[in-house]
Order: sequence, then structure tokens, then C-alpha cells
Amino acid sequence: MTKKGTNSTTSAVRDNQAGEPLEKQLWKAADKLRKNIDAAEYKHVVLGLIFLKYISDAFEELYAQLKAEEEQGADPEDKDEYNGENVFFVPQAARWNLLLSKAKQPDIGKFVDEAMDAIEKENPSLRGVLPKVYARQNLDPTSLGELIDLVGNIALGDTKARSADVLGHVFEYFLGEFALAEGKKGGQFYTPRSIVELLVEMLEPYKGRVFDPCCGSGGMFVQSEKFVNEHQGKVNDISIYGQESNQTTWRLCKMNLAIRGIDSSQVKWNNEGSFLNDAHKDLKADYIIANPPFNDSDWGGDLLRNDGRWQYGVPPAGNANYAWIQHFLYHLAPNGQAGFVLAKGSLTSKTSGEGDIRKSLIENNLIDCIVNLPAKLFLNTQIPASLWFIRRNRNRPTLKGTPSEEMTHPALKGTPPEEGNNCSEEILFIDARNLGHLINRRTRELSKEDIQQIANTYHNWREREGYEDISGFCASVPISKVAELDYVLTPGRYVGLPEEDDDFDFEERFTALKAEFEEQLKEEARLNEIISANLLKIKMEQQK
Repeated sequence: MTKKGTNSTTSAVRDNQAGEPLEKQLWKAADKLRKNIDAAEYKHVVLGLIFLKYISDAFEELYAQLKAEEEQGADPEDKDEYNGENVFFVPQAARWNLLLSKAKQPDIGKFVDEAMDAIEKENPSLRGVLPKVYARQNLDPTSLGELIDLVGNIALGDTKARSADVLGHVFEYFLGEFALAEGKKGGQFYTPRSIVELLVEMLEPYKGRVFDPCCGSGGMFVQSEKFVNEHQGKVNDISIYGQESNQTTWRLCKMNLAIRGIDSSQVKWNNEGSFLNDAHKDLKADYIIANPPFNDSDWGGDLLRNDGRWQYGVPPAGNANYAWIQHFLYHLAPNGQAGFVLAKGSLTSKTSGEGDIRKSLIENNLIDCIVNLPAKLFLNTQIPASLWFIRRNRNRPTLKGTPSEEMTHPALKGTPPEEGNNCSEEILFIDARNLGHLINRRTRELSKEDIQQIANTYHNWREREGYEDISGFCASVPISKVAELDYVLTPGRYVGLPEEDDDFDFEERFTALKAEFEEQLKEEARLNEIISANLLKIKMEQQK
């Protein structure tokens, strides 16, 4: 699937005459057909059809071209012709027009399942990926037929080149809407778009190896590719590597990437996860972008006490936060950088040696920037969150977008940073709690302007061009001062109060503090449970 430019996407889904964007109309129509099916199950029905429409469109475009060249020896039914153009081969029984002609038949579900199966057999990279859920009894055949008609109208009349972008945009939009519909469960496969955009905008992955060891439905990869395209780069200059422990989520990821024309051959699944079964043991990535599970207590820490990844201290078995940080560091190239989400408690925690690990990370000059996020950004938790940015070799000059070429670039051959242009002995703190806007009663998102404000602050600081501390928002702090404050990384400790703080949101602050307090109570209960279990074990051993 040759990747087309993405700039046509937004124009292709502009408002209709009624003033409502196409993707919102489609979502309302598809959701109306859901009836008694749970959103978690229904998403596979809808997203599978969008994916099938996409690969059918790409196939039909090349098929027509080969048909016109038959006299020159082209064969439109030869699989190799499609493999050579990176297009999925769609067998006769799975072509969209055939399914459309059967959409009103009572056994349409069986035809769709057979189509998915036929496509997997012809395309090894899709084996085990596509949903076969269409013949189930809870899916009404009439509703399924209407859904096929609905999906068939996406990008109808657009050129094939543009329809791929429109379908990709709709797929991404539907992922977000399903995540909202599922609520807490939705957060397990989907990171809100504004957070992904912020991470990518700050890291600027123009070129190199991009890695996400807990990749969910692949949003970090899609956004990295968009970023490269929007900045006139070449999408082939980045290669992606990922791992996901939930097979259902991994399937969504594979479809999400395929619909964007992104090579997903290095996106791996195993149910043991990145800690116990690292699928990319030898990878050294230029960029790591991730949103790992918050405060994960079931990560297999007891089995990994002597693991070679723990260079800065052994993480507690009951919380994976500092295991994730060291896993990221283990996979960073010599001049690599990472941006990731962690629970805000990780900025101050001293439980089970976490404070010592954080101290070691700071003293080893690995932490670049910390961003305090607003409340209500995440679908699956009310736990306050933060963004961490870490870099190896913080003393090197900033060279935008070429991390994998550092060893050959003349500016990096032993040249120290210019005097007065070195932020390597400082950490940038950004307090963004007052940014963002509510999109419904429970959920907030960052606007494009918010994202640019945070990202520009970081870039200006990195490049020492136009940066200045702003009370209540950002501060560049010497590591020595962080040490004086006992290696606490909460931005509020360093940025101070804004000059005018008239917009204090008491309800939001109370909600955040309550969530943080509840999380601390859970942690305390968990520790008491461990202590009680150990005491009981000792008592039983003594009785023996």
C-alpha cells in the first residue's frame, strides 16, 4: 500500500451542508445500528468493515491499472503484482462490491466472516488479525447490511488516493469514540489523541527507529507518521517497533497501521508482556513514545529481581512505574530520547526504593523535562498524570530530527556545547494543569494551541532561543536545586504561582487530590497485605 499524502484528509472530511463533519455523521449512524451490542464487541464489527473497505479500495485501484495493462503482460489476478506494490490481495469472494450485493441477505454475516478468512489466507501478514464476528446471533443481519451500506458510502466519489486517507481518518476517529463509549475499559487500548499529539510534537520523530513497548492500538505510531508528513519529511525515514500483551488490542493496532500504509511487521504480540518476554531484546531506539499502565502491580516483578535492565535500582515488585522507566532507558540508542506518561505519584514516591531510583536517574543526568498534566484527560483513570522526557547524552548539541546519524555529524564529534547554550545541568518543569477544555462532563482534552504552547516552551528551552521562566507555568531548574528538594520532580514545587491566579478551579483540584489520596490508600492497603502475608509465612515457618 503506497502511502499517499495525508493533507487531503482534513479537506475530505470537512463539514457538510448541515455543518457536521462526515466522521461524526458516520459515528451517529453506526452507533444507532448497535442496538443491544456492547461497545467493546461492536467496535470490532465496525472497524473490521472499515478496514475491509480500505483494502478493497486499494486493491481495486491497482486492479484497474493492471487490467488496463493486460496487453503489456500484466495480470490483475496475480498476487505477486500486488505484493510488489505493497497492496493486500483481495480474492474474489472478499471484494467489497460482492459483499455489497449480498448486504440484504439474511446470511450476510457468514459471507463477511468468510471474506475475512479468505483475505487472511492470501495475506500472511494479516493472519490472526481480522475479526470473524459477523455471523454471531446478537448481530442483526438487517443492521449489518445497513452498516455495510454506510461504510460503503465513506469517501464515495473521492479518488482512490484520497479515499485511503478518508478511511484512515474515520478509523482513527472511531477508535476514539469507541474508547469514550467503553469508558474505563476503553483506556486500555486507546491513549487520548491530544496526549499522543503532545508527546509526538515534543519529541519530533522525523527520522530513526520509533519504539512503543506497550503500543495499544498504535496511536503513537500513526501520529509519528503524520508528524513526518506534515513537516515535509519522508515517512520511510522512520521505522516502527512495538509490543502489546493484549491480543485483541494488537489486532486493532495491526489494522490501524495497515490502513495508514505503515509497515507493522515489527509490532509483536505475546501474552507475557514486555517485562517477561521482551520481543525486541536487541533494539536500541532513537525515540520511545509510550503510555504504560499506571501503577501496575501485576507485572512479574518478583521473577525479575536480578534483571540486567535495572541499572539504576531494582523497582518494587508491587509497582511497575520505575521498571518501565528503566525498560525505556535500556532500549534507548546512545543519543536516543523518550517521552512517556506516568502516574503523578511517580514524581514524589519513595516506596520500596523508588526515591533512590529517581535520585539515581537525576544524578546521572537523564531527565530532561517533566510536564504536569490537567485532570480528566484519561478515560480509564482519575489518577493525576505527568509526562516524562528523558535523554541519553544530554550534553550533545540539539540537532533536529537526525538521532540515528549522530555519529557521522561533524557537530557531534567531540564538540562541547557553546558556553551559555547548555541546559544539560538543568531540568525543565512545565505545569500545564490549567490548560485544556472539557469535551463532556468527565473528559478534558488539550487544544492545538495548548499543545503548541507546551511543545514550543520545550523546544525553545532545548535550543536556548527565546526561552524564559514563566511564573506558574515553566521553570528551568538546576539539578543542584532539585537535590536540595530531596529529588522531588513535581513541577508545582519549582514553577511557583502565576502572577494572577484568579481562575483557580477548586472542584478540579479537589477531584485530583481525592484521586491521589485514594491511590495512596490503595497502595497502603496493598503494602499492609504484603506485610501480613510475610508475617504469616514467618509464623508458619517458626511453627514447623
